[in-house]
Amino acid sequence: MNKRQTAKVPASRLSRFSSLSGLASRVAGNILVDGARKLSQGQSPKLQDLVLTPKNIVHVAEKLAQMRGAAMKVGQMLSMDSGELMPKELSELLARLRSDAKVMPHKQLLNILNQNWGDDWLSPFSHFELRPFAAASIGQVHKAILANGTPLAIKIQYPGIRDSIDSDIDNVATLLRVAKLVPKNVQFDRLLNEAKKQLHMEANYQAELNMLERYKDLMANEQGFIIPKAYPNLSSASILVMSFVDAQSIESVATLNQEVRNAVATKLLRLFFRELFEFKLIQTDANFANFQYQQATARIVLLDFGATREIPNALSSNYLQLMAAAIENHRDLMEQAAQRIGFFQANISAQQKSLILDIFHQACEPLRSVTAYDFGSSTLAKRIKAAGMEMSTDADKWHTPPVDAIFIHRKLAGIYLLVSRLKAQVDVKSIFDEVTTGINQKA
Repeated sequence: MNKRQTAKVPASRLSRFSSLSGLASRVAGNILVDGARKLSQGQSPKLQDLVLTPKNIVHVAEKLAQMRGAAMKVGQMLSMDSGELMPKELSELLARLRSDAKVMPHKQLLNILNQNWGDDWLSPFSHFELRPFAAASIGQVHKAILANGTPLAIKIQYPGIRDSIDSDIDNVATLLRVAKLVPKNVQFDRLLNEAKKQLHMEANYQAELNMLERYKDLMANEQGFIIPKAYPNLSSASILVMSFVDAQSIESVATLNQEVRNAVATKLLRLFFRELFEFKLIQTDANFANFQYQQATARIVLLDFGATREIPNALSSNYLQLMAAAIENHRDLMEQAAQRIGFFQANISAQQKSLILDIFHQACEPLRSVTAYDFGSSTLAKRIKAAGMEMSTDADKWHTPPVDAIFIHRKLAGIYLLVSRLKAQVDVKSIFDEVTTGINQKA
């Protein structure tokens, strides 16, 4: 991380609102100047064309990156969830927000450490790196070494994040709506509500620590994964301390041979089915940064448990029945399971119901393959996205499913995208049968 990426995090609600107000004023000024210039040239520019100039887009992306927290999360969710619905230039720049957060200056960082650990905060460590090795929307991660030589990864939350989540998101939403940066057919309110709920969960580091330990217990006998160890005695509401695991990005697996890529993808898909049907506990954020790969041990490292959710027994059971029916092409049983999950409102049209079932059927395509499914050559993700976009344009006929169902879909879509990026070939049906048979045997 270079020096240009360092910027103080605005901590108070007023300073965060002022940052957005300043951004809005700057964009508005650019619109007036560019509009006057084009009018003087005999042109009649549209407002959206004036808004979506390269310099305005840069200002928006840079300001969200500086603010971090909920402001940055909106940009991340728009870039991941809206995808091709966004103008190409805005989508590309917002995509930078997934990993390009600016880092806190040392003075602000030291204030947080003093507030949480006291003036002698350095005493448990033989070494503490003040420059983080990773930075994201609500915190940055530092490497440290305990006095006994144990390497740690220390996640430190940016100041003011927890108290500004709702107001931040509402302010950014207003800015984006006024600037007409969000197309009308994007269900923006739904995205924002999800962002608020998820960010409140992720900003609770004590809850994340508890989920990490719970997940680690569930995976205790699983040899293919590494989950960091938590250090509760050093952790607090704003600091989460874990063991440091040396590994590479999960995307680096794409450079390895086909056998390794297939094995990694198989583990990821098996884990998803175990989460949904066995654990009934899902780490719902499939951001690629939350997975790493340790090539020497052939193990996958799992990170970030802030968005982990419990899945009700009935919902898990109904998804099992939905997938089993989709494998057998049994439309009536699919409809019954989807009805119990909560996808169909009372006045839904037969056409809309059929469209929803079509999407479910497509999503289960890998489970119907009699041979290893080739994710690398498949157009499945694009087809599902296109169908979902078609459905979302008719919001009056779309009934929002239970929140847990939304997060299940996000996780599966993220895993599909990841294994597609790895160009993996996986016998998904065998994995599904293995996991569900094992569950039935335990019952």
